[in-house]
Amino acid sequence: MAECYGPGAEFSDPVFQNLRGAEVAGMWRMLCERGTDLRIEYSAVTGQDQRGSAHWEAWYTFSATGRPVHNVIEATFEFENGLIRRHVDRFDLYAWTRQALGLKGVLLGWSPPVQNAIRAQARRSLEKFLQR
Repeated sequence: MAECYGPGAEFSDPVFQNLRGAEVAGMWRMLCERGTDLRIEYSAVTGQDQRGSAHWEAWYTFSATGRPVHNVIEATFEFENGLIRRHVDRFDLYAWTRQALGLKGVLLGWSPPVQNAIRAQARRSLEKFLQR
């Protein structure tokens, strides 16, 4: 996946917001290394010269809690020179927190403080991963 992005590419989703360049490739490497049981299916792939979209679903065990997650994602892409210039994934972060965090996610996963804490932890994990 990392090789599909052009230099200076941008990526954003409800957890990993506003990544650029090496951060994007690093995120995919980190997620794939940690996702020992990761399974991905995709469908509804469309594309033209400059834009594309896809529906994809990921099943994995969230490493921080050991809980199973099924994430349903809608992706949009902008291309430049045959590579991804911008990639935006959309998914229900509250649905994700309910699965990944269990009762805490059910009770508090909708709240901005919890969602911001998830984003901050993901950012710290990525920064640590990129420093290796």
